[in-house]
Amino acid sequence: MYDVPIRYEQALDPSALTTIRTTLHAMEKALEDCRNAGVCPDTDPAVVLLARHMATVSTNRRDDDTLRFACTRRLDDLRHFPTILALALRGVDFDAIAKDRFHADGQKAMHDLARVMDLPEGGYEVRSWRGDISISGTVALATHDFVVELAIGGIREGRELTYRAIRGGVRHGKDHYAQILLLVRPERFAARLRRDLKLGPPPAAEPLLLTA
Repeated sequence: MYDVPIRYEQALDPSALTTIRTTLHAMEKALEDCRNAGVCPDTDPAVVLLARHMATVSTNRRDDDTLRFACTRRLDDLRHFPTILALALRGVDFDAIAKDRFHADGQKAMHDLARVMDLPEGGYEVRSWRGDISISGTVALATHDFVVELAIGGIREGRELTYRAIRGGVRHGKDHYAQILLLVRPERFAARLRRDLKLGPPPAAEPLLLTA
């Protein structure tokens, strides 16, 4: 348990904290100092002053209603252009945080696809293979009848989705390819899967083991 003076000094003279980024960094250090000192940051005078200083360094002086409207509009934009599409454009190679988000969103999208296709619980599996830091890795949805794989970056541009039929536990027929945009439109992608792979109704749930 120990305390240091720096957060009090910065709170009393925040002239060096001229941006949101530098002020946020100072607040993060102040919170760490509070933990070390056993002080509640919600009542610590230095943390409170630094939090108030945050509002003074913002260059966006619009009123709350305008800012709320901007946030709402941005949310609407993101619903039409989900993060996973942006990640496909910018890539996730050598970016651990972006790669984590890609795999999380990719798995969610595969579960949404399974739901749209009325796949029974236990009749499909969603897995991720992350690979090394230089690639996106792969997210896959596998059933007894087909496999869909998602990977982004490099030569996968425009062909981020690979899908194929499975018969008797082995690959059947040729690979098919599609843009990642279809994955965020699961109803349309489901219809394409059924057509291209000549799929019947979803099977009853059976134990499924997915291997690399």
